[in-house]
Amino acid sequence: MIGTFKVWYHQQLFDPGPLGWMVNPFYLARRGLHRSLIGLLSELRGGVLDVGCGRMPYRRFVRAERYTGLDYDTPARRADGLADVLYDGGRFPFPDAEFDGALCTQVLEHVFTPEQFLGEIHRVLRPGGALVLTVPFIWDEHEQPYDFGRYSSFGLKTLLERNGFEVLNFEKASADAGAIAQICAGWVYKLVARRGKVLRSLIQLLIIAPINLVGLLAAVILPRNLDFYLDNVVLARRSVSTPSRCVTSAPTSTVVS
Repeated sequence: MIGTFKVWYHQQLFDPGPLGWMVNPFYLARRGLHRSLIGLLSELRGGVLDVGCGRMPYRRFVRAERYTGLDYDTPARRADGLADVLYDGGRFPFPDAEFDGALCTQVLEHVFTPEQFLGEIHRVLRPGGALVLTVPFIWDEHEQPYDFGRYSSFGLKTLLERNGFEVLNFEKASADAGAIAQICAGWVYKLVARRGKVLRSLIQLLIIAPINLVGLLAAVILPRNLDFYLDNVVLARRSVSTPSRCVTSAPTSTVVS
């Protein structure tokens, strides 16, 4: 019973169902992100690289013949044993044009050298290969001190094009009044995040869950505002005519079995 609840709980964190608002302090953001992502993931086929894969929450929605999770090498990620390959944050440990598609969700804001990072994704993609990328626009500082940037739609589009990608589809997730409710819920959560599991659970049920419900209702009643949104969701492809941008540092990796 406990194991079943844990599976359900972890699913609600990234793919929230009808009751996800009760347990997920980031319900509104993850709901909007999932809705925008789900229609784009079908573009990823063949060999797919999940960059900064974490727990690989969207893997089951990708119809890949070969799915590889790549993440930054830390003791915590080694202990998790979830990534297929760990690397040192420089050159990706793969040859040029190795993958048909790439997925990168909520990672770019943690990269201090975004041009180098996108250059590596460009390098390991075949010409014409698809990239599905998400990155926050309005969000709190998180995973400190490794939180380095926020991207407007214009800045992100320019950054991608400058690094050899053609933007095919651009969506602004949670561009509605639910974004305001999510900010409120996140503010409350941050106040109690480190104050014990029991207190967090009580605050979730008594304060954050009602905020989630108000946000759902407000998103239906009030008009959308495309200048005020939580996340950028992009489908791009590696330009066929653009040469690969290679990084000169030597590859370092650990294959996790």
